[in-house]
Amino acid sequence: MSDVTNTSEWQRLAELTPAGAGLSLRAEFAAVPSRAEQFTVRGADIMLDFSKNLINDDIWSALVDLAAASKVGERASAMFSGEHINTTEDRAVLHTALRLPADASLTVDGQDVVADVHETLGRMSRVADAVRSGAWKGATGSQIRHIVNIGIGGSDLGPLMVYRALSDYREDLTCHFVSNVDPTHMHETLRQLDPAETMFLVASKTFTTQETMANANSARSWLLDGLGADAGRETAVAKHFMALSTNLEGVTEFGIDPENMFGFWDWVGGRYSVDSAIGMSLMLAIGPDEFADFLAGFHDMDEHFRSAPLEQNLPVVMALLGIWYRNFLDFETHAVLPYSQYLERFPAYLQQLDMESNGKSTKLDGTPVDHETGPIIWGEPGTNGQHAFYQLIHQGTSVVPADLIGVVNPANDVGGQHDLLMANLFAQAEALAFGKTGEEVEAAGISGVLVNHKTFGGNRPTNMLLVDELTPRTVGQLIALYEHKVFVQGTIWGVNSFDQWGVELGKELARGIVPELTADDAPELDHDSSTNALITHYRHTRRR
Repeated sequence: MSDVTNTSEWQRLAELTPAGAGLSLRAEFAAVPSRAEQFTVRGADIMLDFSKNLINDDIWSALVDLAAASKVGERASAMFSGEHINTTEDRAVLHTALRLPADASLTVDGQDVVADVHETLGRMSRVADAVRSGAWKGATGSQIRHIVNIGIGGSDLGPLMVYRALSDYREDLTCHFVSNVDPTHMHETLRQLDPAETMFLVASKTFTTQETMANANSARSWLLDGLGADAGRETAVAKHFMALSTNLEGVTEFGIDPENMFGFWDWVGGRYSVDSAIGMSLMLAIGPDEFADFLAGFHDMDEHFRSAPLEQNLPVVMALLGIWYRNFLDFETHAVLPYSQYLERFPAYLQQLDMESNGKSTKLDGTPVDHETGPIIWGEPGTNGQHAFYQLIHQGTSVVPADLIGVVNPANDVGGQHDLLMANLFAQAEALAFGKTGEEVEAAGISGVLVNHKTFGGNRPTNMLLVDELTPRTVGQLIALYEHKVFVQGTIWGVNSFDQWGVELGKELARGIVPELTADDAPELDHDSSTNALITHYRHTRRR
């Protein structure tokens, strides 16, 4: 497999790198009054202003040429059609099929995947309606009022993030999310709940995920102990547990009614699964109709990604800017800064989506990459971040490209505070781009050593993403935008964005260490000296 670094398009960008590193956004905006219009694109209900990036016409043209030479469009078509582009696991990559409308048609490996998806959605909807209406009763006849989603990774980060994002759409049911195998997470969640009014969703495709099943077993014990003699043990689990899984035998053995098992497919990766049965907690919280609107938002962005020209394609634009910064200007991190409290978990969600997908050092053909791949993704909501880490972003020695996300029309506004929030959003982008020169500082009456302290270099790049409202549809669009951005970058880098072998080794080693920690007699240890010493110290000091 030829490496992207050997292409003429990559070499052209390397030649343009000194110009990009020395580019002045002040000068670029002064020279081209229409720059903001030139570098603004729209897709679905999202506007992206990328004019405050370290690019000019030559750099941008070369980046678009790189996308074309990397056959981004062809690989996208292969993904949408169900080709097995996840070559290391010999699987199709079809999270996009999860949001196809019911009248669409897509047959993959001899199976009508659209029919399968909508059959599952239909069953989910019927159960969600029963729980939401109160027709579904717990073992003691009480209505379900609390949902506890037990999962980890994509089975937690996605539903939790969207549940927070769509808080304004929630009704009577309250959802809780337990992911950490640390027993404190489960304890702190359950201590506030009544077993008679609590439903658990166990989210594990294989129904064997170590952390999830440990938490699920703890939840089952808590439920049965809490219900006591008022409910039959044989039926209580079936009335208070559902499974988001494909392991029929394991689910049945646990005590869950197979009718309340909602599966998904091996062509759905965990970090791409929030719009599958993994989103059952969301459907319960916001209702089947709003969940359908959520799926429609994904589809909106899918269609934009499939049809828009490269230079006007939101995921492609954001991916190319990330390539420019990671591979040519050597910026190692990327911040996601939503100016919406409802999007507080969006940066954490994107950490998994991006870093698990493209944190790779091996190409599709098994050879090592000879270029940088995925950046470190991080962030917090504004304006909190302004009073925490923006000092480094403005005046630190590391340049941190950032996505700034704003919502024009808020779900809630008190005393005009939303205008204050948005003023901060726009001001930060302006300050990062243009800074404040020493001359401007002196003109404000500052002198001596303070001049340098109060000078801002500017040329700190940002993308400005605006949506009119935060709705199920626009949240779906935002998620799909970043899904496809990650896909484009993986395509250009030549890596498989849909496996995650890097998470396996630690889990494998942990399975061997568990019995060494819990054995009655001191076991023979065969680790390195540090790990042996840590296990021995733990065994000697652990109180049981």
